[in-house]
Amino acid sequence: MKKIDIVDILILLAAFVSLIYSEMSWFKGERESALFVGLWVPSIIGFGIYLKLMKRN
Repeated sequence: MKKIDIVDILILLAAFVSLIYSEMSWFKGERESALFVGLWVPSIIGFGIYLKLMKRN
């Protein structure tokens, strides 16, 4: 089993916080900002994958 770095944890935490904030905004009625912030989640995870691939090489 591979070790999880602090960077991995921070990226997952940022994606999770973004998801929670997006859902909170959605239920408050701020639909446009919720969709905007919700689109950050796959971008953050994609950036994390990119960092892992660059560190691997």
